[in-house]
Amino acid sequence: MADRATNAPSEEHALHYRRVLLKLSGEVLMGDTGFGIDQQTITRLAEELMQIQASGVDLAVVIGGGNIFRGVSGTASGMDRASADYMGMLATVMNAIALQDALERQGGVVRVISALHIREVAEPYIRRRAVRHLEKKRILIFAAGTGNPYFTTDTAASLRAMEIGADVVLKGTKVDGVYDSDPANNPDAARYTTLSFTEALTRQLAVMDATAMSLCRDNDMPIVVFDITKAGELRRVVEGEPVGTLVTEE
Repeated sequence: MADRATNAPSEEHALHYRRVLLKLSGEVLMGDTGFGIDQQTITRLAEELMQIQASGVDLAVVIGGGNIFRGVSGTASGMDRASADYMGMLATVMNAIALQDALERQGGVVRVISALHIREVAEPYIRRRAVRHLEKKRILIFAAGTGNPYFTTDTAASLRAMEIGADVVLKGTKVDGVYDSDPANNPDAARYTTLSFTEALTRQLAVMDATAMSLCRDNDMPIVVFDITKAGELRRVVEGEPVGTLVTEE
């Protein structure tokens, strides 16, 4: 397409992925604090996202809400599951607006698109409109998950990636990939560099939830799990460097 050609990156920084769906957990926005949004962290993240978008990548983001409220936690404390999940969706809207603000302060053109209708602060989700925003080089932030309870933001990320024709789902976490056991509890835990969907599902490895994983497997959508808190890692991923863990179906 013509507008992509004018923004093509140089050969020195050739892109491996041209359209990506970045899944961010809400916890990433906390930084070193225990709750909410750390402004220094979200500003640094916005700077990296702007650099990636400027290199020619079509960028969409799905963001979680665990730094504010997690539906699973609410259910565990006795809340109705659907009510708790809707509260979690609203938390993702708050994070999306905060990230939009941080990106716009960096000069970004951003659209927040919500699966719940909150027209005063976000556009409703319409697939064709979302794709058109990407074609116009706008950054998309998808909020409110799928708009349905009982589905995680991991599943929302997989679904939106299919709908916008993304090349890959990038899962940005605080860990540098997928391990065979919890590295926080096991100093001998081994990190996978590559992994098949079947193996990840069979071993119940912490990549994404089973619904999201199955959706990616069935539609041949690769996933890269990497440490978004490490400066420069996102750029390395989109340029195809062996960062984190690549999950594909062999």
